[in-house]
Amino acid sequence: MNNYDDILNNAPDEGQSGQLSKEEYAARKKAERDEVFTLSDTTAQEVAGDGGKFQQYLDVQSKFDRYSAVNALLILAQKPEAARLGDFGYWKNLGGYIKPGQSGFCILEPHEYTKEDGTPGTGYNLKKVFDISQVDARKIKATPQLNYTNRQLLSALISKAPMKISGANELPDGNKAITNPETGEITVCKGMEFTDTFKSVSQELGYYEADRNSDKIPVNPSFIGYCTAYILCKKYGVDTQSFNFDKTPDIFHDLTPQGIKQELSIIRDAAESIAERMAKHLEAAQKAVKNQESR
Repeated sequence: MNNYDDILNNAPDEGQSGQLSKEEYAARKKAERDEVFTLSDTTAQEVAGDGGKFQQYLDVQSKFDRYSAVNALLILAQKPEAARLGDFGYWKNLGGYIKPGQSGFCILEPHEYTKEDGTPGTGYNLKKVFDISQVDARKIKATPQLNYTNRQLLSALISKAPMKISGANELPDGNKAITNPETGEITVCKGMEFTDTFKSVSQELGYYEADRNSDKIPVNPSFIGYCTAYILCKKYGVDTQSFNFDKTPDIFHDLTPQGIKQELSIIRDAAESIAERMAKHLEAAQKAVKNQESR
C-alpha cells in the first residue's frame, strides 16, 4: 500500500517557501532599489561622457518633463523610445490592458515619511510602468495634438516672465540676447527669425530660472540655459538643428554620478518652470478663442 502521509501537511519546507519574512522582503526591495539607483548612476555617466547620448537624454526629458531627472535617465536606459507611460492600474482605468509577453520597467516614486527623530524624510519606492506601445490601446482615447503658431509660442514664452524683455536693433559682440546682470532685464536682437528668437529668449530665461530656483550653484550656468532652451524647443516643435552638445564631456568633467544628476535636475527644473508658465498662457489663449467663436 502506498503511504501518502508525507503530503498531508501542506506547510512548505523551510527555505523553499515562496513567502518571504518581513526582513527578507525588505532586503529584497532594498536590493531592487539599489540596482535601479546603480542603473541611474551608470546612465548619468554615459550621458555626461557623450554629446550624442546627452542629447538623447534631453529628448527623453522633453517628452517627460514632469518626471525627475533620475527617472528620465531610467527611461533612457530602459525604454528610450517611450511615448506615454503608466502603471498597470493607469492603463486599466483607461480601458487598456498590457499585451501578452510585455514586461514593464522600473522608475522611482517618491514618498514622504517621518524619521525616527521626528523630522520629515523622502524615500523612494519602485514603480513598474509600461509604455503605450506595450498596451492594447484600442479603447483608449488618443491624446489630442495641440498645434500653436509661432506667434502664440513666443507670446507664451515671454508672457508673465519675471523680468522685462525688450528688443534692440543691435547687441554687442554679435549676441542674439543678453541679460543685464544688475537689473535682470533681457534684451533681444530685433529682426531675427522665429527659431533664433525663441531659442535665444529660452536660453536667457533658463539661465535665470536655474539661478533663482536652485539652491545649488551650477557648474556652467550658460550650459544650463542652453540645455533648457533645447528642451523647450524640442517640446514645442521648434527646430533644434543648430544645437550641438559635443562639448558635454568637458562640462561634466570630473563630476561624480550624483553631481551629474544634480546638474541634470537643475536643467529639468528650469525647463519645467518655464513650460508651466507657457502652458497656462496657451490654455488661456485657447479658451479666449473658443469663447470668441461661440458668440
